[in-house]
Amino acid sequence: MNGLLQIFLPALMALFCTCWIHPYILKVAKTKNIVDNPDARKLQRIPVPILGGLTVIFGVLSGLMAFNLIGEPYNFFPLFTSIVIILIIGLIDDMISLSAKVRFAIEILLVIYLIYTTGYQLNDFHGLWGVHQIDNWFSIPLTVFACVGIINAVNLIDGVDGYSSGYSIVSCILFGAMFYTLGNICMVALAAIVAASLLPFFLHNVFGKLSKMFIGDAGTLSLGIIFSVFVTTILSAEQIEVELPDNLGLIPFTLAVLCIPVFDTLRVMSARLLKGKSPFSPDKTHLHHLFIELGYSHIGTTLSIICMNLFVVLCWFLAFMYGLSIDVQLYMVLALGLLVTFIFYPVVKAAIRKKSRLYLLLRNIAKLTRGERKGFWLLAQRLADRSVSDTSQE
Repeated sequence: MNGLLQIFLPALMALFCTCWIHPYILKVAKTKNIVDNPDARKLQRIPVPILGGLTVIFGVLSGLMAFNLIGEPYNFFPLFTSIVIILIIGLIDDMISLSAKVRFAIEILLVIYLIYTTGYQLNDFHGLWGVHQIDNWFSIPLTVFACVGIINAVNLIDGVDGYSSGYSIVSCILFGAMFYTLGNICMVALAAIVAASLLPFFLHNVFGKLSKMFIGDAGTLSLGIIFSVFVTTILSAEQIEVELPDNLGLIPFTLAVLCIPVFDTLRVMSARLLKGKSPFSPDKTHLHHLFIELGYSHIGTTLSIICMNLFVVLCWFLAFMYGLSIDVQLYMVLALGLLVTFIFYPVVKAAIRKKSRLYLLLRNIAKLTRGERKGFWLLAQRLADRSVSDTSQE
């Protein structure tokens, strides 16, 4: 079958299944009172259903099954089972709150399971510092550390409407483009399936009033597993079957795509440790909380952070196109990651305290994101809520 059809048809199936299942899962969440209640740390004012992750993953799994029916054979079973397990763990966490240690242990076991069932691991530096393939004694612990870090970084960006889903859609597009460059059509299809599954949820999450759901830990943990597979597939020596440019920095690329979630998580956790707190203790010190404090709307916050992340990816791409070495690409991405998180956050917090010109500028930009919800916004809201109204009448 044509390669584009192998990508397009499963993604279309994922999109359809997510749209179809959303109102039914929303109805279950409301009926069973499976909601996220407001508190001093959270930004919503009313209880919001939290089974959005179930709708997204239903679409992803449907798309994977469609791909295996019409596409070239590919062993998605390890990923399939890992997603189902972490989805169940996330649902339990959403409803009764598991301890961080239990979740952490399960994430480690799942990553080890994926390493030994798929063979994907961070075992090739692809020329970074002159290093190529590395031994298992180093690559396996490195893979576990990196993947568990990615899972938790993605899990912690679920703070404002549209952020986790919008960021994940953009990341899937970027990963899909890299997989296309590497000639891995199966992983391009996976990226397209995930993006297509997220799109309806994103629209309901941002524009919906009656149809609004949060993605919850079930969704973000599952996305974290998927992004971990993206990264390990790109950086696994066995997966590169095409001739690549000598200065194509695969490690800098993956770090650039995951830049703000990873660096912001490191910043928040290190700050908590310096204060003598648990790195997993909840607070309101993430980057998205800073934008909300400045007066940005949820969608304004989401778009601002995504644009900041895309700026880092663009800088990496320009560095690659202008022939800079892989080492320089990495150092540049690291520097930009520190700039947009570790440096940006305290500088803006200081500006807020002093009511400086920077603060006034950011406040004026924030006002542009908080326009009256009319016209296109109301039309999008009616379209998003229509499916809920139709289902309630069944």
